[in-house]
Amino acid sequence: MSPHVPDGLSHLHSGKVRDLYRTPEGRLLMVASDRISAFDFVLTPTIPDKGRILTAMTVWWFEQLADLVPNHMISVDDPLIPAQWRGRAMLCTPLQMLPVEAVARGYLAGSGVVEYRAGGAVCGVPLPPGLVDGDRLPEPIFTPATKADLGEHDENVSFERVAATVGTATATKLRDLTLAVYSRAAEIAASKGIILADTKFEFGFDTAGTLVLGDEVLTPDSSRFWPADQWTPGTTQPSYDKQFIRDWLTSPAAGWDRASDTPPPALPADVVAATRAKYIEAYERLTGLRFSDWIDG
Repeated sequence: MSPHVPDGLSHLHSGKVRDLYRTPEGRLLMVASDRISAFDFVLTPTIPDKGRILTAMTVWWFEQLADLVPNHMISVDDPLIPAQWRGRAMLCTPLQMLPVEAVARGYLAGSGVVEYRAGGAVCGVPLPPGLVDGDRLPEPIFTPATKADLGEHDENVSFERVAATVGTATATKLRDLTLAVYSRAAEIAASKGIILADTKFEFGFDTAGTLVLGDEVLTPDSSRFWPADQWTPGTTQPSYDKQFIRDWLTSPAAGWDRASDTPPPALPADVVAATRAKYIEAYERLTGLRFSDWIDG
């Protein structure tokens, strides 16, 4: 079912988290909902204020990265944005998006652990032997993935596969820009006592042919943030991201078999509240700002 569409806007697409609209002038309005997904399922219930947190973080990171890469944001307070979406909506420049999730990893985690254990490499990038879950990599690596449709799984792919899809020149620029943005962000996060273990970006071309950073950037939905003072390789890392929800879903408390086709159970109230608190803490620790000021503003 399509969401209610305010006058003057055309609904284009609804993903796991965001709803996308076109304005009469041809710009895009990206609205971050409070939906949360894990293991390719959209979960219930929603996480209160999550969309506002993601938007606030993305705006802050765009500002930190502006000298390194252009982004698609036009405004978060344009009069075109309906009042009910203020704080969670962003007016954007349309881009021709690349069909690639641009992933950078500085640490071994998530699907990277599975690939590494199976063959000593991640997305075709060989890694030293003997690494454990949570280890820092010798240097950040580019580990792209295909973009999956709603309900399908993203697939980690090699650089060569990306080059075959978008061309070698574009793939090279995508890799170099992804690693440059990751390195800048990891340095900023480290100064706040946070490890940026990995993150994913989405890029697209504008009408001038410039590669532009789009979608959300460096949020708890798209990144793994770990408290640096609690980092212990070989164990599950405490986090400021939705790994907390993944861990609950795979725990005995959830009673859910991930290998089945059965949707996950509803999140308990304490898991919802703790997730919201973790997202807000990530925003406030990274930015030095108060989330309440974003809501009030």
